[in-house]
Amino acid sequence: MRFMRSIAYAVSMALVASPLLAQEAQGAGDSLVSLKNNLMFWTLLIFLVLFFLLTKFAFKPITAAVEAREKSLEEALAAAKRDRDEAAKLLAEYQAQIEAARGDAQKLIAEARTVADKMRNDILEKARAEQQATVERAVDEIRREKERAVADLRREAVEMAIAGAGRVIEENLDSAKNRTLVERFLSTLKPAKATL
Repeated sequence: MRFMRSIAYAVSMALVASPLLAQEAQGAGDSLVSLKNNLMFWTLLIFLVLFFLLTKFAFKPITAAVEAREKSLEEALAAAKRDRDEAAKLLAEYQAQIEAARGDAQKLIAEARTVADKMRNDILEKARAEQQATVERAVDEIRREKERAVADLRREAVEMAIAGAGRVIEENLDSAKNRTLVERFLSTLKPAKATL
């Protein structure tokens, strides 16, 4: 608005000064303070008509254009401020999301480490249990084989002793002393009761 007033003032001064400059060119001998009524009247009339025309047709559109431009600049500044505030808000939200994502990632890494440690411990425990079971099976197998070998040795020893005793008995059975020994043993045995 001030700008429009400044322009109007500058135009009016130029219009006022132009007839004076023209008058000066016409009468070089006249003094600056001499007044000519006719010239002053026409100058004033031209000024008023020109001022009226400019006010009616030029000043209103120019003033409206300047006001529209000023309003659009104010709106642009307000929009820029809103956009800047919104951008700062979005930046803060994104930074918060990034921090939350980092926290989640740290949680996931910690959980993964815990799960991995648990799995490792489970695998080690399972391997130890399988190793212990294998050792126990091997010990049981060795014990059974030992018992079987001892039983086989006993059986063979018994068979060999029986075979040896059988030969000894065959050769000594004829002697009277052996017969009396067997008869005495048989007499010490109680007869089995008959069960009906």
